[in-house]
This record gives sequence, C-alpha cells and structure tokens, in this order.
Amino acid sequence: QVQLVESGGGLVQDGGSLRLSCAASGRTLSSYAMGWFRQAPGKEREFVGGVTWSNGISRYADSVKGRFTISRDNAKNTVYLQMNSLKPEDTAIYYCAALRLGRNWYRLDDYDYWGQGTQVTVSS
Repeated sequence: QVQLVESGGGLVQDGGSLRLSCAASGRTLSSYAMGWFRQAPGKEREFVGGVTWSNGISRYADSVKGRFTISRDNAKNTVYLQMNSLKPEDTAIYYCAALRLGRNWYRLDDYDYWGQGTQVTVSS
C-alpha cells in the first residue's frame, strides 16, 4: 500500500509560479513512475506529466511543455511539479498518482494509487 499526499497548491496570478509536492509513504516505488494529472470543473481528468523513480525519465502533455517541470527526490520519496508561466486555463485540482513501469502513462485506470489532490487557481 502506498499513500500519496499532494501539497503546495494555492492562488497565483497569471504568469506566476507554483511548486507542487507529492510525498509518498509505504512500500518502495522503484518499479513505479509518478504521474501528475489535473481536473478542472466540468472537464475530464487529464495527464500533465510524469517521471520514473529509477532514472528520472519524464514526459509532459503538450499543453504544459516548456512551462512545467517534474523532478523527484528519491531520498525523500517526493516528486515535484514546478509550474511556471501559469495561465488561467491551468486552474484545476492537481493529483499525483503511482504507475507501474510498463503501463500507459495516459490511462487513468492504469494507475494504482492516487492522492487526494491540491487546488491550483490562476487569476487573470
């Protein structure tokens, strides 16, 4: 069993920055990747980006490439989502989730564990 807890959300202005954290506890995650998703009101949950614990390979949705950066601190079992140049359309609840290596980054159902989410609001 793995527990995931997001933190760092809040209210920022258009063009601002925010860093989200996802702290993992429980079993080791060496065979997993960590994904970030977001869900805006009335919209489906969408993939933002992800990173593997083992070697730091990452990928991003086209909508956030060049603005968001995912990193991880294996010693702390924590993954980060650095969000720069934020736009109002980035407003959403952001979730982290754990994915077994070899499964599909983009499929919600492929993730084994989910955090409760943290709210990010970007004002215009």
